Amino acid sequence: MITILIIDDHPLVANGIATMIKDVDTLHIIGSCKTAGEALECLKEQDPSVILLDISLPDIDGLELCSLIRKQNKKTRIIGLTSTNEAGIISQFLARGGNGYLLKNMERDELLLAIEEVMNDRIFLSKAANQKLLEQYRSVTDAMENTPVLTRREKEILQLLHEGLNGPQIAAKLFLSHYTIETHRKNLMQKLSVSTTQLLLKVAQENKLI
Repeated sequence: MITILIIDDHPLVANGIATMIKDVDTLHIIGSCKTAGEALECLKEQDPSVILLDISLPDIDGLELCSLIRKQNKKTRIIGLTSTNEAGIISQFLARGGNGYLLKNMERDELLLAIEEVMNDRIFLSKAANQKLLEQYRSVTDAMENTPVLTRREKEILQLLHEGLNGPQIAAKLFLSHYTIETHRKNLMQKLSVSTTQLLLKVAQENKLI
């Protein structure tokens, strides 16, 4: 028997889940808690197979509660249950020990599949949550691919330009010729596709190069 604890401050959610699984003989809801404090007290007495955890609770943030539960119980599977579909929240939840992530507009089949997957030690993400993580990954990948690779010396000169030093001052500081510094500056401008030092610093900041 797979036992389930629901942690959500909206009774309609708990009632909806109960309705979804009422005809599944292998699933049994052992309780429903409206706050994190109530849940922590309940978990002192109960040891559910699966916890369906609302990310937005009135007393303690659901992400923090996930961490607290995981410290106390290494085996219980924790599935986030939320209306928030943000890549940062999803990543944080999984990093804190969550096993799955469902949106509250889920269908019955998706809920049953999520429970089955986490009970088999697999991570489950709703289709919408999975898509959001893929979008974040693609965004990061595109940014990395489009960010030019700078040499150590170019990074050093870029930083000094950012600090307000001009060509001769940088040359003196690095014991290089003014011509060498100017060559590096032009290479930097070419790599970042800009025509002035002011634009060079602006684009470098936007790309987190300084």
